[in-house]
Amino acid sequence: MNSGLGVLIVAVGKDMDLNEAFYSADDGFLIVVQHGVLDIQTELGYILARPNEIVVIPRGVRHRVSLPHGPARGYILELYQGHFRLPELGPIGSNGLASARDFQVPVAAYMDNSKAEDGVRSTNRTTNVDSADYTLVAKFDGKLFQARQNHTPFDVVAWHRLYYPYKYDLGRFNVIGSTSFDHPDPSIYTVLTGPSDHMVSPRRYLSAAMVPPKYDVRIHGIDPGDYDAKTGGGFKAAGASLHNVMGAHGPDSDAYAKASAADLKSTKVGEGSMTFMFESSRCWV
Repeated sequence: MNSGLGVLIVAVGKDMDLNEAFYSADDGFLIVVQHGVLDIQTELGYILARPNEIVVIPRGVRHRVSLPHGPARGYILELYQGHFRLPELGPIGSNGLASARDFQVPVAAYMDNSKAEDGVRSTNRTTNVDSADYTLVAKFDGKLFQARQNHTPFDVVAWHRLYYPYKYDLGRFNVIGSTSFDHPDPSIYTVLTGPSDHMVSPRRYLSAAMVPPKYDVRIHGIDPGDYDAKTGGGFKAAGASLHNVMGAHGPDSDAYAKASAADLKSTKVGEGSMTFMFESSRCWV
């Protein structure tokens, strides 16, 4: 697999075994946490991911996941080609959208074999194999493979350069929008880009506008709360909607009726919620 992308809606109910790790040779992961907390141990250090945060784990980075606060749900975008990067800001200038300084990277956390049987960072982890025996699960060519090794995969004592996992708090996103009239293209909310854009629709102000149907290609999901353009009850947290190529989409009838009767003034929307889009120029199948 060297082109395209995939989307998963995931529900996780238990920790990975303490002596187990996973990596994908096919793609990089962009994880959107919708419910619960993910404690992600990578070979370059730990990342604690909460709702309203996204995590990027590049292709080939070994990791394991535990659940310090019980079951978790979320979404994963698999990127088969290239890497995620910040979008070009163009006429926006230096300040706007996601700032590079707000992305957080892990600190190296070496774990030797003797610590595996004691539990690291959590007392409720269990293992079914000997402390010196580790299971490494790999995703390769769309299939899962398993191998054993006699040393921990989390043995990096220090690292540098630019290939690493990271996370971003979506609450730090600097929203750019219209202050006069009409509705900008949703790409104005791009957090990270690549062959597929990842966008976010955070708390923001809307100017009075007539929004025509859109014809972009996207998978649309939602974190806690409601989406202001889908108020009729069919779009809830942990769900998703698919808007494929040349299929018109936009606000539902309830949102249209509410906006038609509203006063023509700027209105803050999105309080208590965070919707996102995986948008692509490709057709989703």
